[in-house]
Amino acid sequence: MNADVTVFDHPLITHKISLMRDENTSSKQFRELVEEIAMLMAYEVFRDLPLKTVKIRTPVAEADVKVLSCKDVAVVPILRAGLGMTSGILHLFPTAKVGHVGLYRDHETLQPHEYYCKLPEDIQNRQVIVVDPMLATGGSAVAAVNFLKARNCKDIKFMCLIAAPEGIRALSSAHPDVPLYCASLDERLNEHGYIVPGLGDAGDRIFGTK
Repeated sequence: MNADVTVFDHPLITHKISLMRDENTSSKQFRELVEEIAMLMAYEVFRDLPLKTVKIRTPVAEADVKVLSCKDVAVVPILRAGLGMTSGILHLFPTAKVGHVGLYRDHETLQPHEYYCKLPEDIQNRQVIVVDPMLATGGSAVAAVNFLKARNCKDIKFMCLIAAPEGIRALSSAHPDVPLYCASLDERLNEHGYIVPGLGDAGDRIFGTK
């Protein structure tokens, strides 16, 4: 596996992923779990953020304290399912800007097709985290990163909940400089391009359209 691939093994994340897989989990519960897992993952994804020392005054004395000194953050969900992960990250970075990349997958060719792309004007100056619950064939993830690099983005990370080995290979091969984070690495893709065992169509389960 590529050295830039991180698979989380935190018990809370593992437990919540298991709840998501259950076909009896309601859309409300599913949405809440997606948001919670995204927030838990973001703690680790941003572990390497740089700090700087500033001087403040507490109610007791003057003190040198550490604060973030990194570039601003942008969250870019791949529509539509990626929207479910966005709010969890915004809880940690409420000042982050949000871009959107709209892609749909042809069910016969499994190739991604763009239908929408709207990004912050200063996206190239931000640390960008691309989010999508599922990394299946990897086509959508590769296309989304292509869009960002075409706009001169240099600092890009990709975060998903469930990944298939095929998707990891595709994204790592196309963009070896993009660190990849996932909550679970599943077995494989089936003949329809769905992750096995997976959790079904994340977008349908988030928005109740299954």
